[in-house]
Amino acid sequence: MFNELSEKDIFEMEKEIDYRIAFIRPKISKDIVEAKAHGDLSENAEYHAARREKGINEGRIEYLRLMIKTAKVVHQNNKSDEVGIFDKVEVFFEEDNESQTVQISTTMRNDPSKGVISKESPFGQAILGKRKGDKVEVKVNKEYSYHVVIKSIIKLTSEDINIPIS
Repeated sequence: MFNELSEKDIFEMEKEIDYRIAFIRPKISKDIVEAKAHGDLSENAEYHAARREKGINEGRIEYLRLMIKTAKVVHQNNKSDEVGIFDKVEVFFEEDNESQTVQISTTMRNDPSKGVISKESPFGQAILGKRKGDKVEVKVNKEYSYHVVIKSIIKLTSEDINIPIS
């Protein structure tokens, strides 16, 4: 399966890769050399910590490269009256008798605590393509679903999402 990323997601990932290679990698290499100078490596906590940091950094670089390599670039929906990716949507939860505003995003920028919902989630899938006034059933699983009403749609772009890539 491909990772669905926006062009901004890919740009931000490439920036992070460049930063990790140009700044973090040399710092960790310097830390390893300094730690080696302290002697016995078997009991050298600084050396082991630096090696662990090197592994974490290299793993993150490879993870980001793989995400970019396997990415399918998604674009926003240009239909002004339908919920599309990156849009802010005010929905009314009938069950709770309250409204909430959410923004639809790629999975990489998903952060429900900040109201940023993945288009892959049951909620995101349910409201994509819907219009203001539509009553939508959100199926969480076989046993549970709930209804929301689309109250408003604010058209935005991936540039308007300020959530770091996970």
